[in-house]
Amino acid sequence: MAISISGTAGVTPTQWTTAGRPANPNLGQSGWNTTIGGLEFYVGNGNWQTVASTAYAVDYLVAAGGGGGGGATRGGGGGAGGLLQASALSVTPGTSYTIAIGAGGPSGAYDAGGGANAGTSGTNSSLGTVATALGGGNGGASDSSGAGRSPGSGGSGGGGWYSNGFGTGTVGQGNNGGSAGTSPPYGGGGGGAGAVGGNFNSGTGGFGGNGLASTISGTSTYYCGGGSSANYDTNSNYTAGLGGGGVGKNATGTTVGQAGANGLVNTGGGGGASGNGGSGIVIIRYLGTTARASGGTITITGGYVIHTFTSSGTFIA
Repeated sequence: MAISISGTAGVTPTQWTTAGRPANPNLGQSGWNTTIGGLEFYVGNGNWQTVASTAYAVDYLVAAGGGGGGGATRGGGGGAGGLLQASALSVTPGTSYTIAIGAGGPSGAYDAGGGANAGTSGTNSSLGTVATALGGGNGGASDSSGAGRSPGSGGSGGGGWYSNGFGTGTVGQGNNGGSAGTSPPYGGGGGGAGAVGGNFNSGTGGFGGNGLASTISGTSTYYCGGGSSANYDTNSNYTAGLGGGGVGKNATGTTVGQAGANGLVNTGGGGGASGNGGSGIVIIRYLGTTARASGGTITITGGYVIHTFTSSGTFIA
């Protein structure tokens, strides 16, 4: 029997949330899902199809894995992972976004023959095809011949060693690493999202470049700081960049091979000389007091729903 509707009142469908959908729906049963803001109907096998939906805006932060510091006691600091942030990205309910979390790069191994390997660059983090942050560049190091092993480029560049220059950062994601000293031949600091790495300059350089602060998690937090270099002759450690950068550990006299501080996990911080880079992170938030999307660890604070990914996964808007 056909339904006749007169006037302009229209029909108001039954409402439910995603969690409160009918337990045993009939094929074709429909209703307004307040979680996704759209009309949906049941198509069988536990699946619902959205008929009409309202796009909404999200903010995001994507930080890649930081680079590993150069090995031994004269290595350059690792560059921070690339950092991308944006507001008001329009997403459509039901759309899936693959989240990749970049790993921090390992530090360079000390070579008992009198040198060391450069670190390894960090790996990329991404939010679907929307944003890809590049892994941080590795710190340079001294090899047994004194020629040195070069720093790497990436989101932020790794600190150089001797005459091998510095790693370059990517515009919009990070900054260059610092230059090394040639007399004495010590490493430069890794670049950070907010500042270049410090140049080694008679014992006053080699600092890791600072990262950038964000309140997207509900708390003001720095991300993607560069790792500091090391000093062969003293125990004084250079300052790592704000945002998870590691401090290069220094030797006393001719002692070599001490482990440097790692970049902090889920910050994208670069490793200090002889330290590993920190892993990346992806954070997505939108206005509301009820989660309308899924994926990651969900928290609700300050009028926002926040999805935090510390490992790879899927965000479904």
